[in-house]
Amino acid sequence: MNLKISLRSKFLISLILLLVFLVASILIVIERREEIAIFDEQKKRGVLIAESIAQVNLEPLLFWDVEGVETDLENRINNKLLYIVIYDRYQKPFTANGLIKEYPNVYRRSRLSGQEKAGVYFAREYKLKDKQSEQDIRILEIEMPIFAKGSPTRWGSIKIGISLEDVYRELWNTRLILFIIGLSGLVLGAVGVTFLVRRITVPLKRLAEGTVKISKGDFSQRIEIDSQDEIGDLARNFNQMSRQLQVAKEKMETAQKKLVQAEKLASIGRISASIAHEIRNPLTSVKLNIQKVMESDNLKEIEKDHLNISQEGISQIENFIKELLNFTRVAELNKERFVVQDIIEETIKMMADTIALKRIQVKRQYEQNLPEVYVDGDKMRQVFLNILQNACEAVANGSRVRISVGKISINKSPKIQVEIADDGCGIPEEDWENIFEPFYTTKASGIGLGLANARKIVEQHQGTIRVKAKQGRGACFEIIIPAEEGG
Repeated sequence: MNLKISLRSKFLISLILLLVFLVASILIVIERREEIAIFDEQKKRGVLIAESIAQVNLEPLLFWDVEGVETDLENRINNKLLYIVIYDRYQKPFTANGLIKEYPNVYRRSRLSGQEKAGVYFAREYKLKDKQSEQDIRILEIEMPIFAKGSPTRWGSIKIGISLEDVYRELWNTRLILFIIGLSGLVLGAVGVTFLVRRITVPLKRLAEGTVKISKGDFSQRIEIDSQDEIGDLARNFNQMSRQLQVAKEKMETAQKKLVQAEKLASIGRISASIAHEIRNPLTSVKLNIQKVMESDNLKEIEKDHLNISQEGISQIENFIKELLNFTRVAELNKERFVVQDIIEETIKMMADTIALKRIQVKRQYEQNLPEVYVDGDKMRQVFLNILQNACEAVANGSRVRISVGKISINKSPKIQVEIADDGCGIPEEDWENIFEPFYTTKASGIGLGLANARKIVEQHQGTIRVKAKQGRGACFEIIIPAEEGG
């Protein structure tokens, strides 16, 4: 079974092991060098002690004053200098302190060959078992030859034993301090390694999660990384890629919507042409016969009223057919330069009777010095008229309709933004997109082509139309169309 180990765990394990190896190696080297330095110091100290004892006792030695030498040796013995042995020129014990005489292997045996020159010494480290405590004592033993002053003849040698217990205690304390330092360094290093690994792996984890979301179609995924290293470059490239994919997705969805809309319009166009052909001929015949009958003088008033109602119904059918054909027909635009406010004011004049009848207050908010637009004035007037009619129908008597016109910039291109808002019943948010679909209507008497035709006209002008969120009651339509450069 393959054990899955995360990249973070691999980084942590590898770096911590490397850190442990480096810290352990450094501590071992430091401890070894410290140990060598301490023992070298003890050897030098032992040589100085041996030379000092030899110089002090040289005259008594020359005169074979054994008692005087022994007294001096006993006075020098302490817990660090454990024993002193002096040998004659024949390497036989001359005198020593009382304790070492209980250890004949140390007392009777000289380690020198008898041919050494001045300055040469023998040193060794060994363990001596204390006969009272039965414990081993670590000892540094130094033996060096004794020469009479001014004479090349070797008189004898002196051997001393120095306790190393204090030295080993010092080494133990040194090891303990080094261990504490190493452990502290290891802990701090582990914290630093963890932080470093986190700085590397967390962005990589975010990138991995982002790629999974992108693979599922969520191109809005972004990774917030501010570092200026390779990880930051990778994150920025990832964000740029996701933005490009998002734009490509939106373009594809827009193209797909347009394709569906085009297919829908083509289908509606074919059906509309067929309906218009099948309805218009008999409808014209019915209309002409009604007009002929109405010319008769024998009709009663009630009969004339019924015929008038029939003519109104025929007119509604004809308007429906006309509106349907206008919606499905791709009309050419007769573009000219206009000021948007002038088109809107003409539209308000066309609605003057309805506005006056319902006592509607039209509040205008026009920016000054707006650029002109290159549009089909009649078509754009039809767009504003349709939206303004819907607003007047939605509001109650004495309500208010707000019309604002301003300049905005989208992708560094100047645009004219028109907002028409009312205080009516409003449009449910789930219907904001549906109301622009053909034959979708919330009115009892509507056929659902007014707003669909408005969007078609606005899109022909490379603009957009949508329902915008609004504070309070009512609905707000936003129309954005390109403006002339330099306005």
